[in-house]
Amino acid sequence: MIKTFAFVFSISLVVAGLTLPHRPGLAAKADPVLEVLSLKEASLAFEQDAKLSIAHQAERPMIPASTMKVLTALAAIQRWGLDHRFATDTFTADGWLWVQGGDPFLVSEELERLVAGIKGAGLREVKGIGLDDGRFSPALRIDGRSTSDNPYDAPVTALALNFNTLALTKEGGKVSSAEAQTPLTPLGRELAARLGSGKHRINLKDRATALRYFGEVLAAKLAGTGIKVGDEVRIGQVPADARRLYRHENSRNLREVLVPMLEYSNNFIANYLFVLLGGKEGARGLDMVSAQQAARRWVDGTFGWRDYRIEDGAGLSRANRLSARQLLAVIKAFAPYRDLLPAQEGVARAKTGTLTGVSTYAGFVRRQGVWEPFSLMINESVPYNLRLEVAETLARAPDISRYCRGSKC
Repeated sequence: MIKTFAFVFSISLVVAGLTLPHRPGLAAKADPVLEVLSLKEASLAFEQDAKLSIAHQAERPMIPASTMKVLTALAAIQRWGLDHRFATDTFTADGWLWVQGGDPFLVSEELERLVAGIKGAGLREVKGIGLDDGRFSPALRIDGRSTSDNPYDAPVTALALNFNTLALTKEGGKVSSAEAQTPLTPLGRELAARLGSGKHRINLKDRATALRYFGEVLAAKLAGTGIKVGDEVRIGQVPADARRLYRHENSRNLREVLVPMLEYSNNFIANYLFVLLGGKEGARGLDMVSAQQAARRWVDGTFGWRDYRIEDGAGLSRANRLSARQLLAVIKAFAPYRDLLPAQEGVARAKTGTLTGVSTYAGFVRRQGVWEPFSLMINESVPYNLRLEVAETLARAPDISRYCRGSKC
């Protein structure tokens, strides 16, 4: 795992309460499955031997939270394939270097590879840097994203560095970059003025700030290789007469993008993919409306559901609605890619979802040597570990039939 990614999301998700370790000592007092079945705002679907063994309120639309990321991952796999690599294009025009976004996983280490490719293409001097983030609408807004400084609230732009987050260390009034691979820029110094002492990972709040940061770090990286760079930065579309200089394909393929997205519940990657799925290759001005329409077309063609709602691809929006049966269908379709899901101590391969008053979990439990699909959706406040205990119980209970609910078993 790259340093930038691990730092961003080991810090941000602890703050968000999205990825906490399983601690057996916090097991629910009662049978966890029976406890869920007694809840008014909960649904559970579980299959054993390809037969629905538990179906508690399984048709009821619920808030899925970050289990939506499994749906987004499945759509991305079907669209591009696991070997796909996202690319960043560079061009030259009138002595300017233009960069066109299209990669959700452009981190500092990857930017260094891009800069090496630019220099390898023969570029030695640029009058200024042009930034083209036009693949996404500049007015892109995501329901559920708050205005906090936390990394999981980062804005989504088509051209972005380090998931639109910035890492700083401030000690005794001295400011430095919190990661060796990322230079400290003027923007970093400005933002540090309002921060206290210590290490900080903050998001870049808005498109203008995100693009400014990208330009500053790119200029520093170019200069570090000996390329002379002018001070001016422009935001706009690559000129029609520009010459393609270098296309940089990310060193990580889609599989290597999805694994950390699911493990660290990365909202930026999930919604970047969601928006990108809303248009054909090379389309510009993509927004949440086009993404939602494309998601509905894909869902209707893949699953044929009724009574569902998809607002975003990360599960940030509380307006998202899936039933436990629908989420179970997603999990079953995801079976060929089960190893992409986070592991729970050999018991489960599954994705959590957490919002205030929402606790979800969906994936596979290993029961009697067989991976069986399940989906759990709780839309009321419960202990964090209840969902993990439910998965353990589904994996180890001697007799699942005791949980049957009338004709639904």
